[in-house]
Amino acid sequence: MLKKLILLFFIFAFNMNAQNKVFPYDYKQVTLDNGLSVVLIPMNSPGLASYYTIVRTGSRDEVEEGKTGFAHFFEHMMFRGTEKYPGPVRDSIVTSLGADGNAYTTDDRTVYYLSFAAEDMERIMELESDRFQFLKYSEQDFQTEAGAVYGEYRKNITNPFMVLFETLHSTAFDKHTYRHTTMGFVEDIKIMPQQFEFSKKFFNMFYRPDNIVLLIVGDIDTDKTLEMVKQYYGNWKSGYVQPDIPLEPKQNGLREKEVKFQGRTLPLIVISHKGDAFDINNKDIFAASLFEDLAFGETSEIYKKLVLNEQKVQFVSADFGFNRDPGLLSVYSMIKNENDIDYVKNEINSTLEKYKTELVDSKKLNDLKKRMKYSFLMNLDSPSSVASALPTYLTYVPDMKIIDQMFEVIDTITPEDIKNAVNKYFGEEQRTIVTLKGGM
Repeated sequence: MLKKLILLFFIFAFNMNAQNKVFPYDYKQVTLDNGLSVVLIPMNSPGLASYYTIVRTGSRDEVEEGKTGFAHFFEHMMFRGTEKYPGPVRDSIVTSLGADGNAYTTDDRTVYYLSFAAEDMERIMELESDRFQFLKYSEQDFQTEAGAVYGEYRKNITNPFMVLFETLHSTAFDKHTYRHTTMGFVEDIKIMPQQFEFSKKFFNMFYRPDNIVLLIVGDIDTDKTLEMVKQYYGNWKSGYVQPDIPLEPKQNGLREKEVKFQGRTLPLIVISHKGDAFDINNKDIFAASLFEDLAFGETSEIYKKLVLNEQKVQFVSADFGFNRDPGLLSVYSMIKNENDIDYVKNEINSTLEKYKTELVDSKKLNDLKKRMKYSFLMNLDSPSSVASALPTYLTYVPDMKIIDQMFEVIDTITPEDIKNAVNKYFGEEQRTIVTLKGGM
């Protein structure tokens, strides 16, 4: 609690002297000659640092027929090592340094991260720069990892939510690569062991400095750290070419699908609508993001009705988040009784329809804006928490200014803006509904 109060005081004091900027720390931002974007954020975190490599490639970039799942696959392969530091050697060094690291993949990005003692910065940078420039693996290593990925898929598909997401995306999209989940189509995962040559092509296409943001946060000297970055990354050759991602045709009618889960589960529903790509100049996407909490958050009318009062559902929640290309604005619910499925669907649709004509409460909107800003700031209390908050936005726009710009736009959103966004996005002609029922 004391740490939070100290941070709060620091943030408010900083903003008083920074023309109401939201992001509370100074930073240095440089683009190397090879296109590598470098963001360095020094902060008062004695002896601690975090190191994030943000590859601006996710499953959206998998445009070749029969070759989905490779962005996620390389999340695995990047730990196989290089000629200089084979995987087990690298792992042993990282462990000996007491560093904590991992990776994750989404539709739009693949992120690799480490937290460690700042005094080990050069050692960590040597290891990371080496694997990103000189990754090396045999065909046998490749096939072994491809088999592990298929095993991960088979494990995940036993989760009804995975089945729901797969069905939703394949139903809602016809052309765009968001049609498959991050793991890829199962038929492509099965034949992945045969794609050794393509895997090398994928790495050479996307793991290039001009497609990467290097984010280093913590107890650092920015000038010295930048010199290290130039030393270890300066000779990395650029060469990224953005793939030709197919445009999704306009949806012109309601789509519905029911799927049977091969196991026991309560019914799940998702009601989705097509959104817009992330664009700092598009107020509608930020209005929709605010509407998510106001209409379907834990203080919303529908939550109180369905979850607390009537107790017909386990939960109701929404995800009106951002994507690099036009994605989905989705409302989810797990329903306790199959007989209530249509009732819950109608309640969700009625909520959407309601706000096409009614304005959200202005006080609730203003309170939400304050909570969002407060929550964002209160999570910036360590190098790892600062670094983990930024990859989403640096994927869309590799410039730290995007954070303050985003909150500036959010501050301008009015109840009228939200009504306009609801009318824009939540029409039946661009709606997809998926219902999942248990098979036992």
